[in-house]
Amino acid sequence: MEFDEYLRTRREIVEEELNNYFPETLFPETLVKSIRYSLLNSGKRIRPILMLAVADMFGTPYQTILPFACAVEMIHTYTLIHDDLPAMDNDDYRRGKLTNHKVFGDAIAILAGDALLTEAFRIMSEAALKNKFSSKKTLEVIYEISSGCGINGVVGGQVMDILSENKTIDLPTLQYIHTHKTGALIVAVVRAGAILSFATKRDLQRLTEYGKCLGLAFQIQDDILDVEGSFEKLGKKPGVDSAKKKNTYPSLVGMKESKEMLAQLMDKAYKVLLPYDEKAKYLRNFIFYLQNRQS
Repeated sequence: MEFDEYLRTRREIVEEELNNYFPETLFPETLVKSIRYSLLNSGKRIRPILMLAVADMFGTPYQTILPFACAVEMIHTYTLIHDDLPAMDNDDYRRGKLTNHKVFGDAIAILAGDALLTEAFRIMSEAALKNKFSSKKTLEVIYEISSGCGINGVVGGQVMDILSENKTIDLPTLQYIHTHKTGALIVAVVRAGAILSFATKRDLQRLTEYGKCLGLAFQIQDDILDVEGSFEKLGKKPGVDSAKKKNTYPSLVGMKESKEMLAQLMDKAYKVLLPYDEKAKYLRNFIFYLQNRQS
């Protein structure tokens, strides 16, 4: 299967499952509308598809992993809703549409994010019980994902990002922000997919390195696109980071070096996967996909 087709088919599977978790008949109606507005808003579904790709490498049926993959997408969507709020980045557009709080108000947007985060862990627990996973494996996966989105992950990175606005910071601080705000959840996704697929310790070490490279590269590419991208492709206004005087790789080390660092990370991620040969073809394709994406 070609990678474009792989992305399309896996995206359709994820979106159908997400839709089933939050049917329009669910109550309270306003909260469900708010959740569906952001969750089903044509996302690329990179994180859940990445988890499914890890499972595919090990020959694990995607149906086993799917609830966990969808839960991660719910967590990711919660971070976007909260990130767009006036108290945070105060963005008007996300994926070409008005942000959640612009449509439903701050209070409902906050609660929609809260609901998505909480429901994600309920769904993972429910799936583990249904599939009779061992308590150890279930706790390992929940540990990985909660670490990726908590103080040592997205939340910690977001806090440092906010505190660093309008300040001159060094490269290690910027790397901390990027590896936590964006990279940590991507690492968690890769590790969780491997754990659910009964990966060995050596497999987990390799895939952790792959996830770290991919996660940092993803955010560096975001920084580049904020400078070089367009509203039509990004679905939001470019130049927002510089307007808010946020610290980015292009602003700190320059565009040329940012692109060189991006290429180095991609090369490192590629080499980590060499022992898996064709089994890792979709994970390998993710490297080129993220490096060349325009949105």
